[in-house]
Amino acid sequence: MKHVRTFALMLVLVVLTLGSARAESLMMATTTSTDNTGLLDYLAPMFQEETGIELKWTAIGTGKALKMGQNCDVDVLLVHAPAAEQTFIDSGFGSERRQIMYNDFVIIGPESDPAQVQGMKVAEALAKVASTGKKFVSRGDDSGTNKKEISLWKASGMDLPDKEAWYVQSGQGMMSTIKMAEELGGYTMTDRGTYIKYAAANDGNPPLKVLVEGDDVLFNQYSVVLLSKGNCPDAQHDLALKFAEWMASEKTQQAIADFRMLGQKLFIPNAN
Repeated sequence: MKHVRTFALMLVLVVLTLGSARAESLMMATTTSTDNTGLLDYLAPMFQEETGIELKWTAIGTGKALKMGQNCDVDVLLVHAPAAEQTFIDSGFGSERRQIMYNDFVIIGPESDPAQVQGMKVAEALAKVASTGKKFVSRGDDSGTNKKEISLWKASGMDLPDKEAWYVQSGQGMMSTIKMAEELGGYTMTDRGTYIKYAAANDGNPPLKVLVEGDDVLFNQYSVVLLSKGNCPDAQHDLALKFAEWMASEKTQQAIADFRMLGQKLFIPNAN
């Protein structure tokens, strides 16, 4: 009888070991907004239930995420800097880019609005912040948001004011940057999804308010980028493709549309 129990126990261990060996996982590098908002915590269990693939990720900002993809440290990317993504592909590091969802960027600041920028176009608002010398907190971390912010200063006809005392670079993620701007009584630029999360954490009444929004240049596209097999032959390309197709599927696009806080959508699905 003892031998039977021992054999049964060994059989269970073998089955568990084989099951563990067959378990598949996908490593993704992504921007902080998909993590900070809770979107990935919401989607990952659905993905695993439907595909059997465990999604793991590191949220570090688009610039560093692209570098991880270039170095083959991950299997797939979910990022939001279209120009940098296209350069990544043109350089032979990526094979394909699929649009998944979007939101927009907004400039936020104290309700008192010391630079008086509320309702202005982006170029006017940035010029006003610069001329008044009011604090502006930049992520300064080569993230998708930081890349966009830099492009907006340049599009406004100004050099990046990174030597000015009023221009503060946090070198941190979006939520930490917002909190720094709050402490300094200054302005910053954020994606709307992270702002809604910030507002929810403050019971819908955050210290920093949306002051500049709606300008066409503030559009913020998120895409899945697949890695090049030539550059990263050992990456999980089949699993990455499954993830891209799953994210673009009608069911997942609806799930993204249903993801809300304070009654607001954080991301708008637009898979092509």
